[in-house]
Formats: sequence, C-alpha cells, structure tokens
Amino acid sequence: MALLLLVHINPKLVRKIRLTKAPETLEELYNELRQKLELVGEFCIQYEDSDFGQAVCNLIDIAELPSEKAVLHILWSSEDMPSPPPPTPTRSSSISSLDTASIGSPDSIHSLSSVVRTYRRNVSQWPTPFPIPSFSYDVELILRKGNETFEILGKGLHVTRDVKTEILDKLAQEIFTVKAYPDKHEFETVAAELVNKHPCLKEPGGGTGYAGWTTSIKYKIGNYRSKLRQAGCNEVGVNRRTRREVVDDHGVNRRRRDDDGDGGPEGRFSLKKPKRGEVNHVPDHPESYTEDDLEDLRSSLVEAMKKKNKDMEFISQKMDITFSFRRMEIVEMEPMVSEVLERWSGLFLEEQICQEFFRVTTKDLMGTFKTALDMFTPRLLKLYRARKGAFSREMETLLEMLDKQTSDITSHRRQAAVEGLPIFLRENTEKLFSRCLATDLDEQTKGIKMDVLTVLDDDDAVINIALVLEETIVLKDIPDTPTALAYLFGLLYALNMEFPKDIRYTFETIQHIFMEMSTNCSQRVRSFKTKLLNQ
Repeated sequence: MALLLLVHINPKLVRKIRLTKAPETLEELYNELRQKLELVGEFCIQYEDSDFGQAVCNLIDIAELPSEKAVLHILWSSEDMPSPPPPTPTRSSSISSLDTASIGSPDSIHSLSSVVRTYRRNVSQWPTPFPIPSFSYDVELILRKGNETFEILGKGLHVTRDVKTEILDKLAQEIFTVKAYPDKHEFETVAAELVNKHPCLKEPGGGTGYAGWTTSIKYKIGNYRSKLRQAGCNEVGVNRRTRREVVDDHGVNRRRRDDDGDGGPEGRFSLKKPKRGEVNHVPDHPESYTEDDLEDLRSSLVEAMKKKNKDMEFISQKMDITFSFRRMEIVEMEPMVSEVLERWSGLFLEEQICQEFFRVTTKDLMGTFKTALDMFTPRLLKLYRARKGAFSREMETLLEMLDKQTSDITSHRRQAAVEGLPIFLRENTEKLFSRCLATDLDEQTKGIKMDVLTVLDDDDAVINIALVLEETIVLKDIPDTPTALAYLFGLLYALNMEFPKDIRYTFETIQHIFMEMSTNCSQRVRSFKTKLLNQ
C-alpha cells in the first residue's frame, strides 16, 4: 500500500513525498527519508497523532505510523547538523548557520562536505537574484533603521567594523554553499543584491554603489576558504582556480585566471613565481606558525597601531613575522587599498613601506632611489633644457619655476627632475602629480587611482604632501615630492599593484634606470636611457 507523507524538515522547509510501499520497520522509514530527501546527520521522527488533536508524538514503533498518509516532523540532534540541506537555492542552506569559528572537528567537516555536495547537486546555475541571508538580530535592526533613514533623507549608513564583519561572514557562508570559487560577475551579483535589499549600504560617490562591497566579499570568501582548508574540508580543493602570472614587456605582472578547474596535482595551493625585480612574491609561512597564529599577531598589530605612543620595535618585529601571511592575502585576494589599510595599517608607516619593499625585493628603497636621483638630476635637467622645444609649454613652465628659486636650490632641482619625467616621456603629468587647496581636499581625492598630491593654502604655499591610492589618503606629511614618489613606488610593490597605463613609462624608468630592478624595458624607456647617459 502506498503512503503519502508531509515531512517538516525544518521551520522553513516542508516536503511532500509518496512512498510506493509502506515501510515495515523504523529503520526502513529512516532510510527512505534519507534517500528521497537527501538528509544528512542524526535525527529522530515525530508524527501528528489524530487521537490527540494532531499532537506531535515521537515515533517509537512503525505500527504507530498512520496509514495512507501522515504528517511527520524531523527533530535534529543538537550535537549534529542544525538543519538539513534544502533542495533548492531559494533560501539559505544549513551551512549558513555554521559559525566559521566552530568548524574543526572531523565529524563536523565530514558533515559540512556532505552538505555542500548534496546542495550543489541541486544547483544547476548561479541563483538570480542571489538570496541575501538574514543577519544577527542587532545587525538587522541597524540595517532596518538605516534603510528607513536612507528612504527619507537619502543618507547612507556608517557601517562599523562589527556590522561589516557580520555581513561579510554570513555572505561568505551563503556563497560557499553554491560555489567555492565564484567568478567576478558572480561576486558583483551578490554585492548588487545586498545593496538592493539594503539601500543604506550603497556606497557614495556615484558608480555602481557596490564596487567596494564586491571586493570585500571576494576577500572574505578567500579567508573563509582558508579557514575551511585548515579545518580539513576537502570541498575547498574542488573546482579550484589557479592563476598564472603573465609578465609583460615592462616587467609588471598582469594577472590572468586559468578557469579550467585543474588546480594542479591533488588541488594543492601553488606559490606564485616571483615577478621581475622581486625575490619574495609569496613566501612560505615561518616555521611553527599557523595561519591562526599569524592572524592573532595581525590583530595585535592593529591594537598597537591604535596607541598614541607606538612601540615601533614591536610593530617592526610583528610585521617581519607576518610578512608571508600579509603577502598571501594581498596577492591571492587582491583586496582594495582601503581593506589593506584597515587590516594592515602598519604597512603604511614610512619605515614599514621601506621595510616591506626590502622584504619583497631585498632592495634599499630610499637609499637606492636617492642615490640615483642625485646622480641623474644634473643629466635630467640638461636633457630637459636641450629638448624643451619639442614638448608642450608644460616643460618650459617647469624650468622657469626652477630658475626663479633662490633658496634650497638642490631640493628644487630634484623636484624638477622627477616632475619632468612624465613630461619628457609624453605621459599625462596630472595622473601622477596634482595640486589642490586644503579646502578642496575631499573633492580632489574622488576618482583618483594614485597620486602625489600637493596641498596648498590660500597663498599657494605648500602645507602638505600626501599619497592617494584608490581615493584614499594613505600617507601624508611627506617632506618633498621625490620622497613621495619613492614611497609610492614602494607601495606599488608592497600592494602588488600594476603600473597605471597612463603613467607606466615613468614608473618603468624608476624601476629600470633608478632602481636597476629589471633588465628588460620598453623601447621608449630604452631610448630615454640612451639619451640620458649620453648627456
């Protein structure tokens, strides 16, 4: 005799199934439910008893099961999975309730892998729209209030670190249930849906309004995979995407993804080859240090940077130890500069910029740069003057301003030498050097990818020199323009950033001629070097 069952798997998931034959034993019923509903974990079965007004009773004997049709309730063991996997991607799956910090035991990891496999078998494509999960009660209250304020005043929510962490953690868990290694556009769909559901999270400044969230989500899912990998989850190695490093003709590595899903033997993580001019692109972690240990040290660095009187010796020591961990994050996750500034604020100290450059390249940043600048400044200025007629009025203006200086001539000559580089190389100077009044500082940084920014007062006197990366001021109070340019060059290596196309030849000149870090260079820089050395 057939048996029709209505099974309450969890409060949000109810399934109707039909058994062609009524089970003869409890064990047979359990097996039927596991097979047809793809249930994972330990549970017991309850049924609604019509003799007592549909009261829920534990099913102890198969004879108690109502004939023809019955309503069953699954009661999950508190020591096992909190809920079974849903068969469709319309709502968050049981894995999203697993806290990242709680994964670790072999049993939980085995259950986790089983849940992921079961869930993904039922997901034929990336869900559209992506289901944004519910967050903790306090965060939901904050978002609700923020959305109301945004609707009335159009003012976005100031997202604190705790709120952002909660949002990213839940999103990472939700994403992983669908795909361990999402593509770029898939990250974008998650960020877009997040901002659509919670408009108060939209980023100011135009654009899509979720570009920063896209990068943060990508960064967080990478960390989530790392935690699962450490805990022993085999699913992290499935559909792994490796990245090949493509080094172009000017020695700058450009990333290209290999989407063939291969990932090498046994899906192991492969360290990237060094770029030209680098020694430690992604080094191994120090012996006896796990990623958890290094994360703890990173947290201690964050606290040390908050202190008014910073212990520079402590910071330097911990930055040395955590170099491999930091480098792995930057190269593998490609976070935005604002994300790195939040997690590794010590990296943007002047001393640490130099130290990080040395860790990556084993080159003395400031010493090598300043020595080369002193040697080449007379030749550069002579070359500028000899060929100023071949350039725009910009070169003449630069040299005229230099000729008007009556004090600190050596410093002004160095500044003219570096500011003339993009002019002579026929690049857009404004993409590297810009000026603004202090009152216009906030507006000036909008849309800026990288810049050496000179801040002036109302009398056109220099009051500050700052570095801007991805619209964020990362360093200020720099003594002069050449020093700022050297720090910027060092940060490009520390942050694994490409030379911007609009100003690539200027940075290539620093790389090839000043720092002597690359034997190969473009024809334009090779020609420039020949002219320079013939002066």
